[in-house]
Amino acid sequence: MSNNPDHENSETSSVEGNSSHQSEEPVYCCRICQLKADAEARTSAHASSEQHPHSPEHEGHTAADETPTESEPPDEHTHHEHETEDGHRQAEPEHTHHGDAEHDHGANGHEGGSHDDHGAHTDHTGHEGMFRRRFWVSLVLSVPVIFFSEFIQDVFGYTAPTFPGSAWITPVLAVIVFGYGGVPFLSMARTELENREPGMMMLISLAITVAFVYSIGSLFLPGTTPFFWELVTLIDIMLLGHWMEMRSVRQASGALDELAKLMPDIAERVTEGGDTEEVPVSELGEDDVVLVRPGASVPADGEVVEGESSVDESMITGESRSVDKEPGSDVVAGTVNQDGSLRVRVTKTGDETTLAGIMRLVDEAQKSKSRTQLLADRAAGWLFYVALGVAAITAVAWVVAVGFNIAVLERVVTVLVIACPHALGLAVPLVVAINTSTAAQNGMLIRDRIAMEEARNLDTVMFDKTGTLTKGEQGVVGVETAGDWDEQRAFEVAAGVEGDSEHMIARAIRNAAAERDIQRAKVSSFENLRGLGVRATVDSETVHLGGPNLIEKLGIERSDDITAFAEEAGSNAETVIYLIHEESEVVAAFALADVIREESRQAIEALHRMGIEVAMLTGDSEDVAKAVSEELGIDQYFAEVLPEEKDTKVEQLQSEGKLVAMVGDGVNDAPALTRADVGIAIGSGTDVAIESGDIILVDNNPLDVVRLIKLSKASYRKMQENLVWATGYNVFALPLAAGILAPIGILLSPAIGAVFMSLSTIIVAINARRLRGVDLSA
Repeated sequence: MSNNPDHENSETSSVEGNSSHQSEEPVYCCRICQLKADAEARTSAHASSEQHPHSPEHEGHTAADETPTESEPPDEHTHHEHETEDGHRQAEPEHTHHGDAEHDHGANGHEGGSHDDHGAHTDHTGHEGMFRRRFWVSLVLSVPVIFFSEFIQDVFGYTAPTFPGSAWITPVLAVIVFGYGGVPFLSMARTELENREPGMMMLISLAITVAFVYSIGSLFLPGTTPFFWELVTLIDIMLLGHWMEMRSVRQASGALDELAKLMPDIAERVTEGGDTEEVPVSELGEDDVVLVRPGASVPADGEVVEGESSVDESMITGESRSVDKEPGSDVVAGTVNQDGSLRVRVTKTGDETTLAGIMRLVDEAQKSKSRTQLLADRAAGWLFYVALGVAAITAVAWVVAVGFNIAVLERVVTVLVIACPHALGLAVPLVVAINTSTAAQNGMLIRDRIAMEEARNLDTVMFDKTGTLTKGEQGVVGVETAGDWDEQRAFEVAAGVEGDSEHMIARAIRNAAAERDIQRAKVSSFENLRGLGVRATVDSETVHLGGPNLIEKLGIERSDDITAFAEEAGSNAETVIYLIHEESEVVAAFALADVIREESRQAIEALHRMGIEVAMLTGDSEDVAKAVSEELGIDQYFAEVLPEEKDTKVEQLQSEGKLVAMVGDGVNDAPALTRADVGIAIGSGTDVAIESGDIILVDNNPLDVVRLIKLSKASYRKMQENLVWATGYNVFALPLAAGILAPIGILLSPAIGAVFMSLSTIIVAINARRLRGVDLSA
């Protein structure tokens, strides 16, 4: 990022002005990959600048970018430079590295092996394994170093056995530990130096190098005491801290790996002759028909053309219950067929499938940065200079006080060890990774980290009505009978009459009968009466089913109960359908409306308990909007709103000083989703690639909005806790390391400083991992 204040402000305002803006600052799995990517980006940018001359104005801007300053975070500088030079996104660590086929960790932090071994770099277990192996080997070698140390013998009051050459056990093994366990830090420090981005690796390397050189020198200088045991302890703890960090990040970032495992490699394609053949999933094309056996994963998005079964769709909905499938039903790649065989016509393959879209969104979210993370990056950059400053002041103060001696060197080393910003660098990225994977596991796909962070401050949530608060389909919401007809008989006849119709009213009546376990009556002589309704024969008796026009056509009077029922339904903007017996009597009336989701009531109640106002947008009439609003307890509604006017309603609430989330289907509500502070696309089903929402809720469940806000609050709380711990630790430990309490006999050795630093890192990692257990129940 440029250090030009105007440039920075304009970039920030751009982000805030469009919440769907996607940050392109990657979050690296580990420091090794970050340094490697930075170096590659710098090389690529330099080559590009030589091949493509820039205008003087552009060259001046680039030159300014290439000079890092104290206030500039290393990640942001490199990314901005690369993006400015050649217009491309910075090289990401997931891509295969370039360079020699074989390389050693001593050169760049990798543990040998070819690039093919970890080309995709999704979890970097190679890096984790490298630090794990070096830690255990160094620890084993450190035991005799510590055991034969004179200082340790004096402290614990024992005498180590002596034998020819025993005096060399400590220095020889310490040198091996330094050469084996310290190499990764020295290598990464060299990369930082080459990138002109000094940071924590240079601090670690400086500390262990000073300790090593001093200890070797003490073997030949009288009056000095080596601290080989402190050197090996320092390296051991640094290796342990890095191992724990990478292990935590790798586990937190495993969402993509888990999603990738859902896709089968082989599919059974149905041939023209009706047989099946096994083919790689990559060879499937649109309109191919595949056989999905019980227990098998669906290989591609498609439509069921034959068979009935239930499918486990928890990977996209977060719901554990299976979903029934029949001919005409859509199925999603990666979901698991349960009990019956299905033949599925492929509609989407490869990168167009729902699962591929989910993986892209998860990947984008893991690479994006929140405002808190950018703050942490800046703080880590500043800490390097603070550490050098404190070390210099410490050296001068101790030289003035006691003269130049080993105590001065020990103080400086301790300051540099404690100042390593590991905990600060890990504080936010690890929470981000866990937040993203936790959200994905609960059916929430985060496209914009800033929007996710802003969700914690929402004071107003605006829902689109149709398809969001309601099911978007007609359902029976009331029934009234007359004479000797009861509800069961009315549904038997009505469902039978509507048995073969695909009209939405017919489906609503059939579904209502099915929900009540009522069997359809057998009918004959079915006839459609255009504009009026239908007529059929049931048990040799004629029945009609239709609306008010049918009653008027037949000239039939309604009973008082039926009339009152119809008037009440009309006041609620509900549609009334009448069942007529023998063209002489209205025996039942059914009230139909867009059915409100039960989850909508729970969601609105939960939002109110959180102190959040709820508003509703709808293109329906004032009567419909008022009825739904009153039933759900909505605070404010806007009726008869055209799609292109929805964003103005969001803007109206924002003008009142409210932070607004818009919840809609992501298509008709696109302008409003973009205008809102947080755009939430709900009920996207298989359309996970919606571009208008900052956050996508895969399932059609308004309760996920509540879960989203809870997760946002919990994640931000973890970020703040980690930042407070990491910065507070340095504020407390640096003066202590400098010797501020030396007058009362309290001094920290470099090894104890390393213990404190690593404990801080581990505590931050453990605290971030606690986010997995947060209660998201609504």
